[in-house]
Amino acid sequence: MEREQREQQPGRRTLLGAAALGAGAMALGGAGTATAAEAGAAGKPGPVRGLPVPTVIGHRGASGYRPEHTLGSYQLALDMGADIVEQDLVPTKDGHLVCRHENDITATTDVSAHPEFADRKTTKTVDGTKLTGWFTEDFTLAELKTLRAKERIPGTRQRNTLYDGRWEVPTFEEVLQWADREGRKRGRKVWLYVETKHPTYFRKLGLGLEERVAKLLRKYGRHKKDAALFLQSFEPSSIQRLRKLVDAPSVVLLSTMTSRPWDFVEANDPRTVADLVKPEGLKWIASYAQGIGPDLSVIIPRTPDGKLGTPTSVVKDAHAAGLVLHPYTMRNENTFLPADFRRGTDANAYGDAFGAFKAYFATGIDGIFSDNPDTALLAAADFRK
Repeated sequence: MEREQREQQPGRRTLLGAAALGAGAMALGGAGTATAAEAGAAGKPGPVRGLPVPTVIGHRGASGYRPEHTLGSYQLALDMGADIVEQDLVPTKDGHLVCRHENDITATTDVSAHPEFADRKTTKTVDGTKLTGWFTEDFTLAELKTLRAKERIPGTRQRNTLYDGRWEVPTFEEVLQWADREGRKRGRKVWLYVETKHPTYFRKLGLGLEERVAKLLRKYGRHKKDAALFLQSFEPSSIQRLRKLVDAPSVVLLSTMTSRPWDFVEANDPRTVADLVKPEGLKWIASYAQGIGPDLSVIIPRTPDGKLGTPTSVVKDAHAAGLVLHPYTMRNENTFLPADFRRGTDANAYGDAFGAFKAYFATGIDGIFSDNPDTALLAAADFRK
């Protein structure tokens, strides 16, 4: 889930759960329900249940420690205590949904080492970006299952390369089955955070994602408003389409302020993320979704020298619209941290991640995506008291 990369008191200690329907944030709650308008009047989402605030989302699993989007990464995130585990979905040539951050699998699998697939290497334009490599939509599921996952950024996470080749590319159905097994073992539901990747691109190829996602959610009983699951997409139209198919809670992902969702580009909609995080834009999102997942720079912009600047009003404004906020992505390494939280000269060494987490949590966000769920959970504990 990521397109690389007025202070409030850190209150709101209530339990937050994905249970919103209707206009924005009508939610299930032990103490009653709240409409978006009622929630907005209170300046925060209505009473809901199911997850601690702030929520820790295992970004692509525990991708700081294992190759991303593998059952090994998902399992480690869950074992570490992540409140939710994230999956990104792309389709195969024969219409199966698999878990990869991108349909370009050049960096995340050993496909380049398979001579039988050498002729599949090609150049494509995906959401306006020209890419050369191997793509899931050119492989059947059976072919993909002959590949093995590997670390995406081995230069930064050399230790993760120890696990290269250990796991397959999982299907979404396999992850749903895994979550059910783990839920029975633990005596509680395992929460998932599911993203449709490049939905407009795939729909043009005849591989629409939303219908396939909805079919599997219904099969495994995760289609209802109280499902232990969030749906997410960088394309608002994908969330709107999903809303017509299932009742599971949904979140609109937002990249940097000057960016535009790709479906907006295709539809000649001039609005940018900066427009969508204005009160009127947030009200529009709340008419069909329950939250937003903005880039962290939308919450606290960075100054020209790479340090954290002054927080925006997005947290306050989103809460006034009845929306929850789950921004992305926190990582422990210096190279990903704001300049004021880097330590030493090694870009791949850990910096002051706890200091950065504290700054973000202090804005009142409802949760955060992190490659390092264990670090995020320790940081979140101070804001859950």
